[in-house]
Amino acid sequence: MVIRVEERVTGVMIYYYFVCKRKLWYFTNEINMEAEDENVMLGKLLDENSYKRDDKHINIDTVINIDFIKEHRELHEVKKSKAVEEAGIWQVKYYLYYLKQRGVDGLKARIDYPLIKKNLVVELSKEDEEKLEVVITEIIKQKKKICPPEFEKMKICNKCAYHDLCLI
Repeated sequence: MVIRVEERVTGVMIYYYFVCKRKLWYFTNEINMEAEDENVMLGKLLDENSYKRDDKHINIDTVINIDFIKEHRELHEVKKSKAVEEAGIWQVKYYLYYLKQRGVDGLKARIDYPLIKKNLVVELSKEDEEKLEVVITEIIKQKKKICPPEFEKMKICNKCAYHDLCLI
């Protein structure tokens, strides 16, 4: 199955869709403010120093990038905090959906929060698949828009790498 670049939807795009549509638009239009962001660097440091015994960063089709896979067919996503937990859940559901679409079924998934020593089991339902199909369509439409959506002040704005750009 060949996916055209303009229709390719990554796990990060799914995550940003649930975090902020404006951030999603910047990201899909290759405006990247995260390279020097302190919160992003802390997340990368946490990722590098957690779960060192596992094979990490399994990239599939440059669409999904699974943090690591444990035995018993269990995907793991590592997150720094639960601040935008819903977005992380949908990102992991998208991994399960994407793999299922490619014939890999029966997987389990878990989000790990090493700083608070907690984890969350994530499953994919038929309703989730239907919602993801709508979300994917909306992301593809968003990618084609000429301008970003209107700025909408949210709780997470102050910690966002795109904060200053949104305020211009």
